[in-house]
Amino acid sequence: MGFTGALLILVIFYALASIRILKQYERGVVFLLGKFEGVRGPGLTLIFVPFQQMTRVSLRTVTMQIPSQKIITKDNVSIDIAAVAYYHITDPEKAVIVIENVYNAINQISQTTVRNVVGRFSLDQLLSDTSGINEQIKNVIDQHTEPWGTQVSAVEIKDIQLPDNMQRAMAREAEAERERRAKIVAAEGEYQAAVKLGEAADIITQHPVALQLRTLQTMAEISVEKNSTIIFPAQFMTTVQEALAQISRDTVQK
Repeated sequence: MGFTGALLILVIFYALASIRILKQYERGVVFLLGKFEGVRGPGLTLIFVPFQQMTRVSLRTVTMQIPSQKIITKDNVSIDIAAVAYYHITDPEKAVIVIENVYNAINQISQTTVRNVVGRFSLDQLLSDTSGINEQIKNVIDQHTEPWGTQVSAVEIKDIQLPDNMQRAMAREAEAERERRAKIVAAEGEYQAAVKLGEAADIITQHPVALQLRTLQTMAEISVEKNSTIIFPAQFMTTVQEALAQISRDTVQK
């Protein structure tokens, strides 16, 4: 009776020690005597050691920093690039059996892929089409990691460090480009103003009185400023002379 009771207690302790609890985001890859038995889902499960072993696998997305590394672009510019990759395990069986350490493997293949892909582009392409290059890097890494039961959801280049001389050259180029645009805008404005002045001159040629009205309007605007200066436009003086000449002719005729 004592032996049976002790055996029963041992069985109870063994059963309690065999209990495993998997969280919702975890899967358990179970081996029976070294052979793959199956993948168990979240909740309560029993693992009878030493006949069975279980490896926990997380299905959550992993954020992996890709260390900064020196890369020479297609146009022979040396730059430092740091990136970040996001991946998650889709097949726990492959992630445990096929590859020894999936995190280290993806980290190494990511560094190599970033260096190889970025090296095929020039600096201008890298700065202007970063999203397209990110997509190419992701696709290449995903092809390598698919046999490992993982899927890369995104790769983002987060930092591009340029040499100091290159930064100064780009600053001078941007300044020259802004000056060029400013000159083009100013020239365009002068051209449009000349066109409008030409149209106005044509109208005034057809209606001479319009020039006098415009002159009087300008004088009215000047008088608002409380200016004591008196202006006699050439057209006004001509009109006065004609009026005086007309008065003289009328006097002589009388």
